[in-house]
Amino acid sequence: MALDDLHYLEISELSRLLAARKVSPVELTEAMLRRIERLDPALKSYALVTPELALAQARAAEQMIGRRQILSQLHGVPIAVKDLCWTEGVATAAGMPLHRNFVPAVDATVVRKLREAGAILLGKLQLTEGAFADHHPDVPAPINPWHRDHWSGASSSGSGVATAAGLCFGSLGSDTGGSIRFPSAANGTTGLKPTWGRVSRFGCFELAASLDHIGPMCRSAADSGVMLGAIAGSDPRDPTALRSAVPDYLAADDGTLRGVRVGFDERYALDDVDAETRRAVESALATVRSLGAEIVSMRFPDVAAVVADWGLNCAVETAVAHDATFPAQRDRYGPGLAGLIDAGRALSGVDYQRILLRRRDFAGRVVAALDAVDAMLVPAQPIAAPTVARMATLGQVPAELAALTRYTAPFDMSGHPTLTLPVAFTVAGLPIGAQFVGRRLGEPAIVRVGRAFQRATEWHRRHPKV
Repeated sequence: MALDDLHYLEISELSRLLAARKVSPVELTEAMLRRIERLDPALKSYALVTPELALAQARAAEQMIGRRQILSQLHGVPIAVKDLCWTEGVATAAGMPLHRNFVPAVDATVVRKLREAGAILLGKLQLTEGAFADHHPDVPAPINPWHRDHWSGASSSGSGVATAAGLCFGSLGSDTGGSIRFPSAANGTTGLKPTWGRVSRFGCFELAASLDHIGPMCRSAADSGVMLGAIAGSDPRDPTALRSAVPDYLAADDGTLRGVRVGFDERYALDDVDAETRRAVESALATVRSLGAEIVSMRFPDVAAVVADWGLNCAVETAVAHDATFPAQRDRYGPGLAGLIDAGRALSGVDYQRILLRRRDFAGRVVAALDAVDAMLVPAQPIAAPTVARMATLGQVPAELAALTRYTAPFDMSGHPTLTLPVAFTVAGLPIGAQFVGRRLGEPAIVRVGRAFQRATEWHRRHPKV
């Protein structure tokens, strides 16, 4: 296989070629850097490319693999990370011109763990300002590789675009209100938002501390499990990182879904979604059933209040995160992020406490609802492949904005893991995503369901023509 034909391989496929020395990490990295140079000026997925670092890491990987000192399935695999993850000696701007000259002295824990696994860092991926909803007016938004007129997702848009377009073999994103799931759905990739605390947040620019989740964005559920296995675990530099042992996220897979219980709340999953999303979710449910899973009818807690509360909960935490630079340098902020911080600073402590109490109550109800199932199937969003024009006006209609986050914000508020993957395509040829929601620390189960689904379907193997 020629090097120029490798860019859409899954990590598991590429890893075997690297381990067998059929592919050179150096030559592969050079080919990926050429592809980025050729395609990314139009796609704008990278905030910064790191060719010198990538080639140095590739040379080291080639030497170690040649001595049969293979660190992991990621050894020699070129990846990229969202530009809110600190990288030692490499600028980390978090989508903010204000921080474009910030050069961390240390790696984020997730970056360090990827480096220790032998992964090769191609560069830093573009994101919205401060990882909120809008790109800073001076920062161009990444372009959906399926069609430039369609949304590329929210904050982790660069990660979704680069992974979908074959500009890296996997990436890291972050999810505070849907920013792993929206770009995964928009770009036809597979994203894993882990249980809150499963992955250390040390060295990751903060949007809202108790809502932020760092996770992998890949081409398959299996690849997401591989990357999660590399970055998960306790961290003395992040006391909120869970101390639970990190399992092999691929070990539970026996090739079937026998004995797996998949929950489905028809009202929650299908009410008020568009026709193409409804058909896609119903088809995904039928596929899961055909693979041997037991479909369990369930009633999920009402999400209206927690969706409404998410914005102000996020706003207060964002105001704290930006206390050193806002309002002192307000003129360097875009209107979207500045407006969020203003809302957070204006909220009273009493009203914030009410939000926290409702959030805790909701999280408990989610635990109870998911207790009888291994996974629950819901859409990633109620609108299949929205256009850039439609998303630009969404904030003007509060009900539409709340509807968009109906399937994402609740699981940031509760901290539950979700796996988002393509389950269909629109008539116009754009990907449609759905997500499997798991119990807390239930990532092995949702990865198993996702792998079985992807063995039986080809949606994740479709790629944009770029």
